Amino acid sequence: MNSCPNCVSQLIGNTPMLTLNLTYNKNQYRIFAKAEFVNPSGSVKDRIAKYIMEKAEQRGELKKGMTIVEATSGNTGIALAMVAAAKGYKMIVVMPEHMSKERVRIIRSLGAKVILTPKQGAFLGAIAETQKMAAADKSIYLPKQFSNPDNVECHEVTTGREILNQVGMPVDAFVAGVGTGGTLMGVYNALKPKYPKCVITAVEPAESAVMSGEKADFHKIQGIGDEFIPEIVDMKKVERIEKIASDDAIQMSQHLAHCCGLMVGISTGANVLASLRVAESLGKDKTVVTVLPDRCERYFSTDLYARYNEM
Repeated sequence: MNSCPNCVSQLIGNTPMLTLNLTYNKNQYRIFAKAEFVNPSGSVKDRIAKYIMEKAEQRGELKKGMTIVEATSGNTGIALAMVAAAKGYKMIVVMPEHMSKERVRIIRSLGAKVILTPKQGAFLGAIAETQKMAAADKSIYLPKQFSNPDNVECHEVTTGREILNQVGMPVDAFVAGVGTGGTLMGVYNALKPKYPKCVITAVEPAESAVMSGEKADFHKIQGIGDEFIPEIVDMKKVERIEKIASDDAIQMSQHLAHCCGLMVGISTGANVLASLRVAESLGKDKTVVTVLPDRCERYFSTDLYARYNEM
C-alpha cells in the first residue's frame, strides 16, 4: 500500500523537538525547542490554517466556491494561502504595509491576493478591512484567528500533545510569543492538567508590551506583539511575561544560525532568549520548552539580514 501523502496539508504537524544547549550569562542551559519551521509553509501557523479550515468545513461554514479572507502579519496568510490552494479555495490576505516584502511575495506565489493596509492603522486597520469586505460579500469566510476558539483547540490537541509525548519528563515552564495567543493558550490546556506547576510564560516585544499594561508602539518582531490583547488570550492563565527588545531578539536569531545552524526568524530569537531567562530563574535542572515559530526566508529584507546584505 502506498503510504505517501497526497496533499501538502498531510505534512503539517508532528514536528521534531530539538535540545538546545546554550550559554547565557556564562552558564549553560538546556532548552527543549519545537521546530515549527519545518512545517511545509515554514511556520507554526500551518497548524491553525489546516485545523480552522477543516473545522469550518465540517460545520458548513466554509463551502466550495467561497473566498477566505484573513488579516495577518504574514505567517498565517502564507499558511492559509497554502492550504487554500491545496483545497481549491480563493484566498485574500489583508496585512499592514510595513510587514516584510518576502511575506507578500510568498503569499502571491501561492495564488492568493494581497491587500495592504496603511501602517498608521496597524493591525486593527487590517482586521477592520476584512470585516468590511465580509459585510459586503456573503461568500467570504473569515477565519478570525484572534478570536476563533479553534485556534486554541488546535494547539491543545496537536502542539501540546506532541510536547507531552516528546519531552518525556515533567515540564517546568512553557515559553511562547503571543501573536494570536493560540499556541500559548492551547499548550496551557494540554500541559497544566499533567504538570500544574508548569510556568506558562508569554513573550512580547519590550517596545510594545501591551500585555504588561504598557503602550503599543512599533517593533521589529513580526508575528507577535500586536496593539491589543487577543480575545482568545485568558490573562489569568499567563503566569509570567518576558519582554524582549527587538534588537536582542535579532541578535539571538543570528546567534542560533551561527552556533546551531538554525535558519530561523526573529520571533524564534525572542522565544529562545526568553526561555534562557526563565531557565536562569528556575534553575539549571529545570525543563523549559519553547517553539521555534518560523524560518528565515521571510526576513531577508529586515534587520535580521541587514549585516549580510552589506557584504
